[in-house]
Amino acid sequence: MAIQLELPGQEKDLGGGFIVRRVLPSARQRSVGPFIFFDHFGPVEVPPGVNHDVRPHPHIGLATVTYLFDGAMMHRDSLGTGQLIEPGAINWMTSGRGIVHSERRPPGLQGKSYVVHGLQLWAALPLAHEEDEPSFAHTPASAIPQVRVGDAQVRVLIGEAFGAKSPVATFAPTLYLDISLPGGGSVTLPPLAAEMAVYPVQGRTWVDGRPMAAQAMAVLDPGGPTHVSAAEAARFVVIGGDPLDAPRHMWWNFVSSRKERILQAAGDWEAQRMGRVPGDDEFIPLPPTRFTPPEPIS
Repeated sequence: MAIQLELPGQEKDLGGGFIVRRVLPSARQRSVGPFIFFDHFGPVEVPPGVNHDVRPHPHIGLATVTYLFDGAMMHRDSLGTGQLIEPGAINWMTSGRGIVHSERRPPGLQGKSYVVHGLQLWAALPLAHEEDEPSFAHTPASAIPQVRVGDAQVRVLIGEAFGAKSPVATFAPTLYLDISLPGGGSVTLPPLAAEMAVYPVQGRTWVDGRPMAAQAMAVLDPGGPTHVSAAEAARFVVIGGDPLDAPRHMWWNFVSSRKERILQAAGDWEAQRMGRVPGDDEFIPLPPTRFTPPEPIS
């Protein structure tokens, strides 16, 4: 696979000075496999007293996929789930017909300085599962398979690769790998999914001999192998899967194949009919600019 497209990330402030690099969706590439959203945050030091908490907010029609390299966050949701998210674990939250959740500084880090670094992705749910019951699944780091492939250390976060299979359950063929290379190392990626992309997290990498810009995603041509090399110790992720089964509309935290469903979800959240995180009365209000249906993601 050669590079089909290179997507630079754009900085977004989520509030309180918490900056992320958002790569998907892009005007040039709306999705890769089922993934319609890709945020990279950190590494950033969070000193005592600085509030990077994400207050309760809703989702429909998607699954959030949270993965940390450093730090920790506390996930709570309207199902009553309370889960400490730590490095190496995969946390998959299916919003389905609707869920509310928050991500806050863990109690054990109150009054302390710590570094947080990670990725949050959204996967669009297949049409048949858009209105499923919401759920949350935590897969600890110890359950994620890890294999050595030549110079590379590969963690199979989701899907199958190099003879290893992740225990994380998905609704459609999905691929998510965390790969580390030593300086001077390389690895060849077979065509593991119908759609694939490479995103360098740390260090300088080359994809099929082409240097990758920092914090940019390489969307790969389908069907052939891809060679990734590193001049220095590097870490990158691979995402992919089957294409979306239908176009999707996406506004704020809502995803659906139907425009009217997003309008309904906006009304439900404004009226506070989507549930609440137990013990947390804060919430993020709807954006002031309301949903005007753009062209859907396809």
